[in-house]
Amino acid sequence: MINIENLRLTIGGKEILHDVDMHLRPGDIYGLLGPNGAGKSSTIFALLGLRTRESGRVSVLGGDPADDAVAVRRSVGVMPEKAGFYDWMTAPDYLKWYSHFYDSESTDRDLGTMLGKVGLGKETQRPIGTYSRGMKQRLAVARALMPRPRLLILDEPTNGLDPKGRREIHDLLAEFVSDGKTGVLLCTHLLDDVDRLCNRIGIIDNGRTRLEGLIADLLAEQKIGQRYRLHLETEPDTDKLPAGIAVLGHEGGWWRVQVQVKPSEGISSLWGELLGRGWKISEIRSEASSLEELYMSHTGQDKPYSQEEVL
Repeated sequence: MINIENLRLTIGGKEILHDVDMHLRPGDIYGLLGPNGAGKSSTIFALLGLRTRESGRVSVLGGDPADDAVAVRRSVGVMPEKAGFYDWMTAPDYLKWYSHFYDSESTDRDLGTMLGKVGLGKETQRPIGTYSRGMKQRLAVARALMPRPRLLILDEPTNGLDPKGRREIHDLLAEFVSDGKTGVLLCTHLLDDVDRLCNRIGIIDNGRTRLEGLIADLLAEQKIGQRYRLHLETEPDTDKLPAGIAVLGHEGGWWRVQVQVKPSEGISSLWGELLGRGWKISEIRSEASSLEELYMSHTGQDKPYSQEEVL
């Protein structure tokens, strides 16, 4: 759905992108990560045909945005980081007006269904100017979804949302790609969003792609295991552990472990082996630290934010 190879882009005489690659397939939720100023927005501008590249290959849904940007954009739903609205309009009127840019007609039922999906079903008659920041984020997501796009490009879609709102947007995006024919490019600083949603990532730093691929494969290749917190009913025997697991420490009934398994094997068999060795596990919690470690090792700069840091 997106194929970018060796992208170079110059703005105002300064080379912003030096060597960017991106490969997003149908069914992917792809997390585009990088420090502020790394080139993420410039990459998005190039794949939408809003910036003219110096060299490299850019293909979006089989077309080159440099040749026919309008055709590409008609099949793409976009949510920019700063989404402007006409404050005097209601959400249904705004979405109906916006859908005309895609030559599509939306019925009142379509509008009501979409606003209900993003959690605005009870706020349809209020002027947008009275909406909170989180409500406007929901409306921006609805706007990106209304044209029934094949590809979604979302910049910080869950900013300003409470945990319930974030989970609702997560579920909506997972549903969007569930048929395996659509894809999502997610540009975010929220590592929680990436950890819960994305199967592939690309890390950009100083205008270059530092790392790209399936998250499970990248963690395995970099020998960075996923970390978990296990709540145990009794103290376990740690003298002979299964291959691929290491105990990092414990406090009270919670034990922190790091797990390294091959992507093809999965992790359920490892939990089963621990249970078979007498580990009385009552709860398992995943930690995002492994993905953060992967990110930091390839940028050495700003780390993505966790949900707690945003709240």
